[in-house]
Amino acid sequence: MSPIGQISKIADQTDTLARGRLRAALIPDCLVEARRVANIVSAGWHGRRKRGTGDNFWQFRQFTQGESVANIDWRKSARDDQLYVRDKEWETAHTVWLWADLSPSMQFQSELGDVSKESRSLVILFALAEILSRSGERIGIPGVMDPILARNGAERLAQILAHDRKYNDKQSIPDLSNVKRLSDIVIISDFLGDGEEIISQVTPIAQRGTRGHLIEVSDPAEETFPYTGRIEFRDPETNARLVAGKASTIAEDYTNAYKNRRVALSDEIRRMGWSYTHHRTDRAASEALASVHGFLTGLGGSQNRGAI
Repeated sequence: MSPIGQISKIADQTDTLARGRLRAALIPDCLVEARRVANIVSAGWHGRRKRGTGDNFWQFRQFTQGESVANIDWRKSARDDQLYVRDKEWETAHTVWLWADLSPSMQFQSELGDVSKESRSLVILFALAEILSRSGERIGIPGVMDPILARNGAERLAQILAHDRKYNDKQSIPDLSNVKRLSDIVIISDFLGDGEEIISQVTPIAQRGTRGHLIEVSDPAEETFPYTGRIEFRDPETNARLVAGKASTIAEDYTNAYKNRRVALSDEIRRMGWSYTHHRTDRAASEALASVHGFLTGLGGSQNRGAI
């Protein structure tokens, strides 16, 4: 290896270690905040409820022609002019895969943002893990942790993110080869990479029958471009630099390109039958969590699928 290659590798390892240490220091506070957010949202969370073969009563519904009369609840039906069936809740644990993009671009935080994109993504990730674990669902991390059924799911995820080198913090989209059909996956990222590449990565599992939910986390400055004067912009992923002599002159072109990127990506995601939620770091984390809750529980119909 040439000296330049060696220096590049050492620098990359140093950056990775530095990001790992910063994340490890961030995780305990994020876990505490996640539990607070989970408690706010969990009052309306009922897991992925559907009809099934369990013992727990779920709901009464009207009898439909062709069903077995053995399913009729005659006591309830005797009180009305309708025939009713007593539905029971499906008790088999469902699998939800969780992934938060922890690549360098997620560390961005402007003066307009309450927290960094990485911090907010971790809070949403842990809060989802907390609520899903309480609801008796299995949670896993693609390529890192097989699905588990445990009450301390959020803590298990936190330990992995703090110490496990298998969690690739350079990937916005994880390895999805082990994600099975009839499960859900939630991916949290800023999705600033190539939109066509993102679509090509998620299309195979969508075609297999996996339900997906993408949460785009953005900083307010990325939305509004509040920069004026001479500004140097640096890409944290590639280290590429752009110097704008008068930043305000490119503001309109930038904001149009930024929003068009989101529209194009979200439209493609929704065509696949997946959900797409936009969340800004100057908003409450509970908003994003409540939105995803609606899709996971089947309450988020197409009329609710606009970006937030």
